[in-house]
Amino acid sequence: MDITIHASFLPHTDPAASLAFYRDLLGFEVRKDVGYNGLRWITVGPPGQSATSIVLHPPAADPGVTDDERRTIAEMMAKGTYASLLLATPDLDGVFARLQASTAEIVQEPTDQPYGVRDCAVRDPAGNMIRIQEQARAVRRTPS
Repeated sequence: MDITIHASFLPHTDPAASLAFYRDLLGFEVRKDVGYNGLRWITVGPPGQSATSIVLHPPAADPGVTDDERRTIAEMMAKGTYASLLLATPDLDGVFARLQASTAEIVQEPTDQPYGVRDCAVRDPAGNMIRIQEQARAVRRTPS
């Protein structure tokens, strides 16, 4: 089988704030910005990786979601427990410095985790937990 991850969905509550976070702060490209009945679906992704996207969508826009479910989703988003995303970068300290200098909500500074990665955590404007891992750099071997 040949299967790839094409897009993941994250809810947003403020399209302008989400654009400022993903496009202006993280440097993602805007690939689509679609409006329908006063709602917006914004597709973003990292430059040079056109096959991988994040669709920022209005939460609970599905007509099958009940009012009780909408309230639960809103409560979970407010606590940062509804959705999350794991990103990676070779320059965690540089990315973190940029996030820290912005209005992003810092959850955790860069930390060496006991499970073998170094990462940090922030929340996007909708409350989604965004963890950013440091990518391992390729080790150059010299011929013996």
